[in-house]
Amino acid sequence: MATRPHAIKAFRLNTRFTSLLPGITAAGCITALMVFAISALLGHADELSPQTLWHDPYLRHVTGFSFYQAFLSTLLSVVPAIPVAYALSRRQFIGRALLLRLFAMTLVLPVLVAVFGLLSIYGKSGLLNQWFAAAGWDITLNIYGLSGILLAHIFLNLPLAVRLLLQSLEGIPHEQHQLAAHLGVTGWNKFRLVAWPRLQQQLPHVIGLIFMLCFTSFAVIMSLGGGPKATTIELAIYQALRYDFDLASGALLALWQMLLCCSLVLASQRFAKPLATLSGTINQAPHHYQDTWQSKLWDGLWIGGVILLVAPPLLSVITAGLNQQLIVQLSSAKLWQAISHSLQIAAMSCVIAVVSGIAILLTSRQWRLQRKKWAADGIELIGAMILVTPGLVLSTGLFLLLRQYTDAFAMAFWVVVTVNALMALPYVIKTLSQPMLHIAQQFNPLCASLGMAGLSRLRLLEWRALRKPLSQALAIGFVLSLGDLSAIALFGSQNFQTLPLYLFELLGSYQMDAAAVAALILLLLSLGLFTLVETVLLRKK
Repeated sequence: MATRPHAIKAFRLNTRFTSLLPGITAAGCITALMVFAISALLGHADELSPQTLWHDPYLRHVTGFSFYQAFLSTLLSVVPAIPVAYALSRRQFIGRALLLRLFAMTLVLPVLVAVFGLLSIYGKSGLLNQWFAAAGWDITLNIYGLSGILLAHIFLNLPLAVRLLLQSLEGIPHEQHQLAAHLGVTGWNKFRLVAWPRLQQQLPHVIGLIFMLCFTSFAVIMSLGGGPKATTIELAIYQALRYDFDLASGALLALWQMLLCCSLVLASQRFAKPLATLSGTINQAPHHYQDTWQSKLWDGLWIGGVILLVAPPLLSVITAGLNQQLIVQLSSAKLWQAISHSLQIAAMSCVIAVVSGIAILLTSRQWRLQRKKWAADGIELIGAMILVTPGLVLSTGLFLLLRQYTDAFAMAFWVVVTVNALMALPYVIKTLSQPMLHIAQQFNPLCASLGMAGLSRLRLLEWRALRKPLSQALAIGFVLSLGDLSAIALFGSQNFQTLPLYLFELLGSYQMDAAAVAALILLLLSLGLFTLVETVLLRKK
């Protein structure tokens, strides 16, 4: 018995070492990749003076437009999300769960599918313009340019903002609703005194996230913008490298983009405060006293409006895809080759992202248990570096690095896999960090006393406890990689295409029926595989 404490101590020391090594290795590889890519950018931008950044009229224009469209997109996404989230928090109706599921789909919906759906409704030959023509009205909607960019960003980001704000509102203790009813606080006063303080805590996080997503948006700008007046920094990088092969300008733009993204992340962290935890009973469907028909009408208008925004484009993707080109496209070898490339890239990217994320989290949770908060935060920040260094910027650096030693286009497949894995890594870390930490806090003493480690702990404890968040991480990583366009847009060719790039080329050549089929296939693949991965991993055995 005297040797047992020493055995447990030795077991814990060995476990700590094995927990730290994978994460340090993964973080080191990510850091080296980032450093090499950035060094390659610096090597091609060294002949340009930093003063060129602001004295160049073109650079000033794309920078200004990047901020302008991101600001308007964020404003138009977040402001309406507040009354929509408040309405959903107060109402129970048939189809509410389905509507929230529909909102969740926009997170994993490939951007080009959303673009195609919006074009089929609001485009030049879209449904609304056809109705206007049939009615004899001289009205023509133009979705290209700033208006189309804003519409697409609202379509993609407003549901995300609603879900995040609704989650915050559902966290209000039921006792606060009862107290408000007891005091006769209703209507605007109840929103101001009960809901708004909770929304205020979440809004900085929501605004920061959506602004970054819109600022670094690529596929939307590439599809609906792209003209001289509607070009962002990220699209300017693509144009400089892909069409002009101007390496110096591309490197300078990429560095400028990275600097701005770093500043935005630091600013969002500065103004965003940790969410407060309210004590009390949380009830996701609180009873609202003294309800009036005016409030029901107000909530109904907002809920109906957001349904009209989200549902028609998705339905139009399905209906438009069932056309005479369906059989022709399904017999096309080019389509199946693009599908094959997409599935291979998505499968490898999500596996790499999940393995790397788990390795980093094993190390960070060990440091958190040892109360080394700065070290744990630091290694998780390395895993989220892609939020500061957008995928196109990283692809640019890797392209410039590889061309010094080999044919960069011959390595295109592995570059796209690497970049997509890094893009999925922050979602993996966010999904798994808290569940993995809670498992360690609860079961580490028991595992140490039983000598359970390695594969036995993975099989008997970790896998059973983490099956649900792990399935979500795998599904999100897979679908994000499947629908990504940023990396493949730089390295794609006639012999190497993914389904999003194939869809983009069909849209660019105005083959709308063929594009509708490709969009439908991409939508079905994304939602079907997302559901399949979750279902297989969550299946009881």
